[in-house]
Amino acid sequence: MKPENGRLAILTPGIGAVSTTLFAGVEAIKKGRARPIGSLTQLGSVTPRSGQTASISSVLRLPALKNVVFGGWDIFTDNAYQAAEKAAVLAPDLLREVRKPLSAIRPMSAVFDPKFVRLISGPNVKKGRNKMALANAVRADIRNFMRKNKCARAVMVNCASTEAHFPASPVHRTLKAFEAGLRSSSPAISPALIYTYAALREGVPVANGTPGIWANLPFLKELSAETQTPIAGCDFKTGQTLLKSILAPGLKRRMLGVSGWVSMNILGNRDGKVLSDPGSFRAKEISKSNLLKSIFDGAAYPDLYSDFHHIVDIKYYPPRGDSKEAWDNIDIFGWLGYPMQIKINFLCRDSVLAAPIVLDLALLLDAAKRAGRAGIQDWLAFYFKSPVPRSGPIDQDLAVQAVTLETAIKDMGSTISAGRRL
Repeated sequence: MKPENGRLAILTPGIGAVSTTLFAGVEAIKKGRARPIGSLTQLGSVTPRSGQTASISSVLRLPALKNVVFGGWDIFTDNAYQAAEKAAVLAPDLLREVRKPLSAIRPMSAVFDPKFVRLISGPNVKKGRNKMALANAVRADIRNFMRKNKCARAVMVNCASTEAHFPASPVHRTLKAFEAGLRSSSPAISPALIYTYAALREGVPVANGTPGIWANLPFLKELSAETQTPIAGCDFKTGQTLLKSILAPGLKRRMLGVSGWVSMNILGNRDGKVLSDPGSFRAKEISKSNLLKSIFDGAAYPDLYSDFHHIVDIKYYPPRGDSKEAWDNIDIFGWLGYPMQIKINFLCRDSVLAAPIVLDLALLLDAAKRAGRAGIQDWLAFYFKSPVPRSGPIDQDLAVQAVTLETAIKDMGSTISAGRRL
C-alpha cells in the first residue's frame, strides 16, 4: 500500500452547484461550523477482520480534510465563491464564512462541445487544433495544479452538465482507435471522454457523476488497465433514484407485484436547464430507468413484473432553483391480485445529497489507487444510478451494494495492515 501522506487534489470538471456545495461544506467542516452528514468516509465505521470496529477513515488511512485541495474546470469564469452564490444552495451567512478559500478556487478553462450540451455556453473554453490537443491541455492542467498546490496525488470526479446521449461507435472500441479519433477530432468523442482520457493518462483515478455509456467503453477499460488506474461510474445516486433503490427491493422481497411506476421531477438549476434539451434528457432517462429494470425481473417473476410500466419525466422550473421536488406514483398489487398505490413526495436538494458522494468517491478511489486496484471499481455501485460492472450484472439493491462496499473496504484495510498491495 502506498503511503497516504501528502496533499490530495480533488479535481472536478464542472464548478457548479454540486462542486461548490462540496467545496464550501469541507471548508465549513474544517472551521468546525458544520458536520459531514451523509459522508460514509467521514462518519462511517466497519468491523475489519481484526474484530474491532473502527472508522473507515482510520481503516483506509484516508487523508484528513485539511490535506485535501480542490480545483476544476468550468465554461464560466466565476470563482467558486461566486459560483456558489449563483447556485444558491447554501445560506449566505455560511458562504461568507468560507469566502476566502472559495474565492481562491478559480476555474481552469474547460473542454466544451455545444453538440453535447446545447442549452448553455460560456467564455472559458479551451481551444486546440484537435481533440488530442485538448486532452493534452487537460493533462498539463493536472500537472500544473498538483505542482502549484504541492499535491502528492489527485482524483477526478466529473460534476459537469449531462451530455446528450450518444451510442458507442468504432472509435470507442480500442485505445488505438480512440487516440486516432482524438487526433482527427472524431465527433463521437465527448468532453467527458476527453477529461477521462487525460486523467487516466496521468494515472489519476476518475469517477463519472454524470449519465452516459462512459466506462462501459472498451478503450477506457484498456487504458485504465494499462495505467493501473481505477475508474467508477455513472451518475450520482441522489434523490429519487436513491429512494427507488431502497423501496423497490423491499417490494420484491415481499413478493408484491408492481404494475407501474411514474416518476416526475421539477428543478430550476443549471442541470434542470440542460436537461430540458431532449438529447441530455435521454441520457438521464436511460440512467434513471435502468435501476428498476434490473430490480424487477419480469422474466424471473412473470406474475409480478412482466407487465411493468415505468415513466420518468423532468421539467425545468426556474423558481425552484436547486430545490428539486419529485413525485412518485407506484401501482402495486398484493394477495389475490388486489391493487394498491404508494405515493411519495420528496422535496430535496440534489447538490446537498451529491456533495458527500463526491467526497467519498474521491477518497475511496484514492485508497483504491494506493492499494493497487485498477480498472472498473464496481464495489462503488452504492453511489451510482447506473453503475458500470467489471463483469456480469450489478445488483441494484442498495442494501446489497452497501455490503459489497463494506467488504471492499475491509479487504483494502487488511492490505494496508499487512503492508502489501492487492
